Amino acid sequence: MAEKTGRPNSWDRINLSSEGLQKFFVTHLDRIYAAKMHLLSKLPSMVFQAEFPDLKNAIAETTENIQKQIARMQMIYTLLDAEVNTGSIHGLTGLINDAYEAIEEQSGEPELQDLSIIFYLQNIESVEMASFQILQMAAVKIKNSQVSKLLEENYIEAKSDRTLLLLISSKYMTS
Repeated sequence: MAEKTGRPNSWDRINLSSEGLQKFFVTHLDRIYAAKMHLLSKLPSMVFQAEFPDLKNAIAETTENIQKQIARMQMIYTLLDAEVNTGSIHGLTGLINDAYEAIEEQSGEPELQDLSIIFYLQNIESVEMASFQILQMAAVKIKNSQVSKLLEENYIEAKSDRTLLLLISSKYMTS
């Protein structure tokens, strides 16, 4: 026989207030938005550091996708009547900055430098995918299908970018 602890034993008992969920949503949208802007500022120099033409093309494609994702996030802010707030983003921008340090450490070894680029871009895309998924679930709870659709598009693009990078890294490992 199970002992009762007074805690909810099912997820349907979790009660998120609309106001609290909206605040959570916007705060975390701010973080991913700021990280995207930071990454967008760094990607042009990364193209010049990459050696492998397929990787250069993937970085260019990722840059285009990030620009579209940022535009969609701006639409989300408009739909929610919210403004971008640049709060704490050290975790995501730290990951991006770590990537650049690792890439620089491999200077003079083009293949390892390219692998560092791929490694960190895949990690960044994974974080973005997870962020978009959680925000999409929150958008469902907020009952805003337009926001949910925009986030789904961002998720699909991030997933596509990550898959492309996996394919390129497999070329490195199998060559």
